[in-house]
Amino acid sequence: MKIMKKRSTIGATPAQRKVLEALGLRKIRQVKEMPDNDAVRGMVNQVKHLVEVVD
Repeated sequence: MKIMKKRSTIGATPAQRKVLEALGLRKIRQVKEMPDNDAVRGMVNQVKHLVEVVD
């Protein structure tokens, strides 16, 4: 599953920033390939307003 960061972390909570760091997303429009499992889907769900799943 490909995940793209689409918004800035300005105004995000510290927990949301840590989730993005764990996903490996630093810059806007950066795309990372992650395994499609429950753990990654849960992380994406926590920051769904900041990221986009690109298939």
